Amino acid sequence: MTTFPVRINKYLADNKIASRREADLLIQSKKVLVNGKIAVIGQQIQECDDVSIKGATKKYVYLAYYKGRGIITHSPAAGEVDIATRLQKDYGLKNINPVGRLDKDSEGLMILSNDGRITGPLCDPEANHEKEYEVNVDKTVNPMFSKLMSSGVEIEGYTTKPTTVNLSPKNNRRFTLILTEGKKHQIRRMCAALGYQVQSLKRNRISNIKLENLKPNQYRKINGDELKQFMKELGLSK
Repeated sequence: MTTFPVRINKYLADNKIASRREADLLIQSKKVLVNGKIAVIGQQIQECDDVSIKGATKKYVYLAYYKGRGIITHSPAAGEVDIATRLQKDYGLKNINPVGRLDKDSEGLMILSNDGRITGPLCDPEANHEKEYEVNVDKTVNPMFSKLMSSGVEIEGYTTKPTTVNLSPKNNRRFTLILTEGKKHQIRRMCAALGYQVQSLKRNRISNIKLENLKPNQYRKINGDELKQFMKELGLSK
């Protein structure tokens, strides 16, 4: 619930119109009106004020993308390739950004979008959005390993939230893991704390969005009922 008076960029974010960064860009472009007058950065909004956006509504794009191993999600160093560069080079896509992260040595599903509203709700560790991974480790896993992983593992003074672990019936070094948080290198650190090293890690699902049959560097549009359910889980409207 918004408490007034409130800065205009926060007001726009609270009302799911734009992220704070996007709101500032809209204001700088003189596209935001307050009581019919052009808004300014930092302006305070009262509850009785009428806030509107000039021009056409932004067309949002939502993509499910398979990040391959060796690809960086954000801020590549010299010689590295990030998702945004790959998208522009291979598909001519611009201004579509990864939401969240997946480390360089991991692969699998990333959500890409130009809708800044979804970043906070999707990445909020308290929101309990599920993320499902397929993990291969360096030695045999057993029911005790599953029990310890499921109940939470202490990593550097922090105990992880309970998880769901399913051991593979076909490969005794493979399991699936469902997290509702995303600490840096969390799965690798959890396994290491129990004496295992991750050999490969692949994310197959984020919330209700699945990787399906995508291959590395392929994407598909998220739309229809799938998008409606996704936005509903984030507490947003399409």
